[in-house]
Amino acid sequence: MYIKPGDFLTLLAGTIGTLWISAAVWSGGVADTAVIRSGGKIFREVPLSRDQQIEVPGPLGTSIITIEKRKARITSDPSPRQYCVRQGWLQQAGEIAICLPNEVSVELKGGAKKYDSLNY
Repeated sequence: MYIKPGDFLTLLAGTIGTLWISAAVWSGGVADTAVIRSGGKIFREVPLSRDQQIEVPGPLGTSIITIEKRKARITSDPSPRQYCVRQGWLQQAGEIAICLPNEVSVELKGGAKKYDSLNY
């Protein structure tokens, strides 16, 4: 069996359609606010338009959240494994970094949240 020109065009159209749908569903909107929580309660909501560092108290010590160039990250945390620090920069609405041992988190809010399987 050989692939005919019509078969090739169908495969090409299917591939392009799949890539387009994936990009549309999986990409989050533009974030404009960082919601910082400590101990499950909102500690502060800050705009991403101003570069700053915020010290957030937790049961293990102080976590430092950095906001730069409309992105946010947890740059320092007293938690033993540093998973939230390793997560890196958050830049799309719906992204979140959580430091469970220190009960500190930062979540980006904006127009549309990034797709997440927890939305089911």
